[in-house]
Amino acid sequence: MQLVKTSRDALLKPLQVVSGIVERRQTLPILANVLVRKESEQVSFTATDLEIQIRTQAPIGVGRDSAATTVSARKLVDILRALPEADVSLSLAGKKLTVQSGRSRFNLQTLPAEEYPAVAAAEYGTDFELPAGALKHLLAMVHYAMAAQDIRYYLNGMLLVVEGPIVRAVATDGHRLALCEVSRDAATAGRVEAIIPRKTVHELARLLPDAADEPVRVQMAANQVRFAFGGIELVSKLVEGKFPDYTKVIPVNNTRRFVVSRELLASALQRAAILTTDKFKGVRMVLGANSLKIHTANSDQEDAQEELEIDYSGDALDIGFNVTYLLDVLANLKSEQVAFALGDALGSALVTVPDSDRFKYVVMPMRI
Repeated sequence: MQLVKTSRDALLKPLQVVSGIVERRQTLPILANVLVRKESEQVSFTATDLEIQIRTQAPIGVGRDSAATTVSARKLVDILRALPEADVSLSLAGKKLTVQSGRSRFNLQTLPAEEYPAVAAAEYGTDFELPAGALKHLLAMVHYAMAAQDIRYYLNGMLLVVEGPIVRAVATDGHRLALCEVSRDAATAGRVEAIIPRKTVHELARLLPDAADEPVRVQMAANQVRFAFGGIELVSKLVEGKFPDYTKVIPVNNTRRFVVSRELLASALQRAAILTTDKFKGVRMVLGANSLKIHTANSDQEDAQEELEIDYSGDALDIGFNVTYLLDVLANLKSEQVAFALGDALGSALVTVPDSDRFKYVVMPMRI
């Protein structure tokens, strides 16, 4: 039975959308597969790792019959990538799925569609829309501060807060914290928050459309979140646990303040970072009259110094930071300048965008 006949790219595109979450090593063999379901001309593709489920569809079916099967996601994608740009067909016969294009023919093993595990649907209590550009901006501004494989599992994700017309994203790994918020036209009653897993955040950032105005429907339940946009549906379980009270770690009394060119500071830090090591990423920032000096040294008695001219007339300060934490925020900001607010050598620093209160980045100092 022929399921699909279309151009290679028309078939490859939806498969690439869903196959990103398929892990190479699986606890269940069927999790390495993608679910292909044909209903008349509509063909849907679904992948899951039991935590996230992504589904999309395309009008590439042949005939009015219905059929469904599952096949190795990576093998199917790799075959299509290797084929020349031409028409390709998928046919199902018994337990084999045949991929054919020109004189190329591949027979792949399948597993029954009935055995494919689906993420159970939830009752969504919160339902709102956000422009794709706004959501993409939120993810870009905080994703790098998420923890990775921390035993405090609630840090291995991003907190999404919906409060009135404000949508806020927060991420922290315990050493630094990033917060960004956007406004929307409508307002949600009360306050809703959820911790979205790290993998979901990265998949969402990958899939969100470039069209900034395209609406994204966001639905939140007690243990699940759903994003729908451009024919794609992403459903994810949420991380259980209580996210730290991020408002308490944002310093409000830091008096040593200055504004500096983002690109100039990033370039100086990148040069200084050359002499740091994998084990020790520390740099010293020495603040003086109209001057910001950056020092680094390593165990081989090598050292570097960079100096930037800034508008500053406050008290002097010598403070150490992990250079990676500073470079991360500078790489993701798009503003020409960044503002620093520092306290003492033991207090955390606050990085913001001048003339905006929509973004805050807090980084803890380190002893050098």
